Amino acid sequence: MDALDVARWQFGVTTVYHFLFVPLTIGLSVLVAILQTLWHRTGNERYLKLTKFYGKLFLINFAMGVVTGIVQEFQFGMNWSDYSRFVGDIFGAPLAIEALVAFFLESTFIGLWIFGWDRLPKRAHLASIWIAAIGTNLSAYFILAANSFMQNPVGYRINPDTGRAELTDFVAVLTNKVALITFPHTLAGSFLVAGSLVVTVGLWHMMRNRDSADTGAYRFATKFGSWVVLVSATLVVITGDIQGKIMTQVQPMKMAAAEGLYTTESPASFSVLTVGSLDGSRELFAIKIPYLLSYLGTGDPNGTVHGINDLQAQYASQYGAGSYTPIIPVTYWSFRFMIAFGLAAAAIALLVLWSQRKGRTPTSRWLLRAGLVMPVLPLLANSFGWIFTEMGRQPWIVFGEMLTRDGVSRSVSLTEVLTSFTAFTLIYATLAVIEFKLLVRYARAGVPDLTPDPAIDDSRDDAERPLAFAY
Repeated sequence: MDALDVARWQFGVTTVYHFLFVPLTIGLSVLVAILQTLWHRTGNERYLKLTKFYGKLFLINFAMGVVTGIVQEFQFGMNWSDYSRFVGDIFGAPLAIEALVAFFLESTFIGLWIFGWDRLPKRAHLASIWIAAIGTNLSAYFILAANSFMQNPVGYRINPDTGRAELTDFVAVLTNKVALITFPHTLAGSFLVAGSLVVTVGLWHMMRNRDSADTGAYRFATKFGSWVVLVSATLVVITGDIQGKIMTQVQPMKMAAAEGLYTTESPASFSVLTVGSLDGSRELFAIKIPYLLSYLGTGDPNGTVHGINDLQAQYASQYGAGSYTPIIPVTYWSFRFMIAFGLAAAAIALLVLWSQRKGRTPTSRWLLRAGLVMPVLPLLANSFGWIFTEMGRQPWIVFGEMLTRDGVSRSVSLTEVLTSFTAFTLIYATLAVIEFKLLVRYARAGVPDLTPDPAIDDSRDDAERPLAFAY
């Protein structure tokens, strides 16, 4: 084990951990805004209760996402300084805009939303949550644009004197075809996570408190979340199909590794299960669906999909001797786990809707248990999706331009990286416990009671009233 191995593990652990919070923040910000819009338009109190209830869960998750996201930037300078030096001119622009514009919108207008209840005009207060949600989604786009450069470099030139990548076309970076499809795919996955959480909490309260005055609110939340999950799952499939075709164009090795396809085939079959040799060089056993991989990769059932061995020979000739094959079991299984967990969440949402047909209230303990694990499924799907995306690009840190081994900091020792890795892991484990307990505690509390407290004197001027957290 050397500093490179530990640095990769550290970045992988912190990135996957951070991304546990990102999709929930992206999706829940919009869902809370929709609930508040329903209250604004109808005046129905149940929408206000749901807005404040899920808004509290959104804020807990948002705060944790901000804290864990800060570490990501430190790692670029700490463990990956050579990579930062090479790509800094490209990454600087989208990440600066993300911080100055998108994060500014998020932080400012979330603050206005939190403390603006009964102080801002209703329309201004509603606008604040929508602007915060837009900022959250813009933030995702700029970060994905930066990441997409690593998958498909565009809009740059290599300075022969400095050896650095220099930005030549910022519009090309923002309109990278990988970014344009990764963004809607990520958003769909985020709504899958957020919708699942809405379903889980609503279903739990509806089944545990059947005679509650708020049963109607929980029933609506459960149906609303289920439809969000089903629509999101459909969009994940559609955008994923397009993404697969673009991936075949710009990163054919990643597609071949995802399918365990060792030899070039035309037409190519989709692998349901493939067992390869220990050295990952050939297929030993496979269960396949004819023509499907050709269609997924090229849009043509008879299209050609290049295999791992042929691409390895091509890259060795193009870039020099070495292995250009990712770890096949990781890419193969992460791709399938991504699909399986996402479809499982959609299946549970469908069962939840079916159990409530004609006004029925679900009674199945198995459905309740399935509902309780439901949010974990799309979280796992998102995590495995990113593992596949990043591991499938290996050994490149910037595809075709810089190998991962060349991006690590040369001055950082194994001891230093191990120390920071251990510290971050322990801190993140502590934060995970705090996040889980906070979410469970406030989710169990249920929707708030909106009955005015007689001890509070509403006749006092706002300037005389203490500033209080709205929840």
